[in-house]
Amino acid sequence: MPWYVYFAYFLGGAFFANALPHLIAGVSGQPLQTPFASPPFKGLSSPMVNVAWALVNLACAYLLLVRVAAFDPRSWFDAGICFVGFGTMALQCSRSLHRIRKETVP
Repeated sequence: MPWYVYFAYFLGGAFFANALPHLIAGVSGQPLQTPFASPPFKGLSSPMVNVAWALVNLACAYLLLVRVAAFDPRSWFDAGICFVGFGTMALQCSRSLHRIRKETVP
């Protein structure tokens, strides 16, 4: 397979990981940081905006994982690349949210 297919799998995993905190916060009625907040990525967005942002991320993950090529979740290599993208984004989200919340709490 061409290299860009594996890059798409990596990004698909990253978009999937980014969708989870926004979906969980939005469905539970909690505000969370999004690119649409004021200031961007630091202010809080409403639960409705978080659900919408999660749906956009899930749509991107779907397009990258399913529509670019035939993603095979039973393939260790395909799933591994997706998992590395997922883990990278999950760790980045954790670090960013921790840093933002540490700045805002006196």
